[in-house]
Amino acid sequence: MTSSLAPGPLLRRARKRAGLSQRAMAERAGTAQSVVARVESGHTDPSSETLMRLLEAAGYDLRCELTPIPVPDSHMLDDVDRILALTPEERLIEVRNLARFEAAARRV
Repeated sequence: MTSSLAPGPLLRRARKRAGLSQRAMAERAGTAQSVVARVESGHTDPSSETLMRLLEAAGYDLRCELTPIPVPDSHMLDDVDRILALTPEERLIEVRNLARFEAAARRV
């Protein structure tokens, strides 16, 4: 996990931007001030639900998204046009040949 996404610094930034003390944030979130302090200091990693509740108390929403990483010059894409041009029977032969290759490789 990168430091910019670590719960402690993230929570501290949100709390300070909202102008809240640890105690005020904890009261808004319905938890103890010690919970906020432990998360901010890195002594505990909160559950995603707890982190979102604390961030909401500061007026923030946490959004996560999975994004595929582009692979430049990937050799895996070089074969796409050839495979798409195959007949269904030829594709099955390709799969059979790959299965045989994998089986032989496992024996080595």
